[in-house]
Amino acid sequence: MGARTSGRESALQMLFAMEAGGGSAERVIAAYWRETPGDPEGREYADNVLRGVAGDLDKVDEAVRKASTNWRLERMARVDRNVLRLGAWELLKSRDVPRAVILDEAVELAKRFGSEESGAFVNGVLDRVASDVGRVDRDR
Repeated sequence: MGARTSGRESALQMLFAMEAGGGSAERVIAAYWRETPGDPEGREYADNVLRGVAGDLDKVDEAVRKASTNWRLERMARVDRNVLRLGAWELLKSRDVPRAVILDEAVELAKRFGSEESGAFVNGVLDRVASDVGRVDRDR
């Protein structure tokens, strides 16, 4: 597993914990790494993603809301909502990561941690977020 892939998995788990426990990003990061050995190479990316999503939560949630027709953010499954937050933040802020990579990684996280329908749902919403924010792969 690559550093960013393991970092995304850790970031998702921390986002889930932050939402469930209501703690600050820094508190969640400290607690997570105290309890979970994780991949040292992915740690920096995970921490940056968590801080980024937490710091831009309103903007991230707005991008997800706009792209998820017929689904209120509050009604989404917690795993799906946090995978979408992670992917939307990367689409907004990580211009060095290709759109396709962000979508593929998010779909894999959704399939691994979510329900049977999570992968398709996350793919559809993030594809729309990507289009809304002008992220187009170079080969398109």
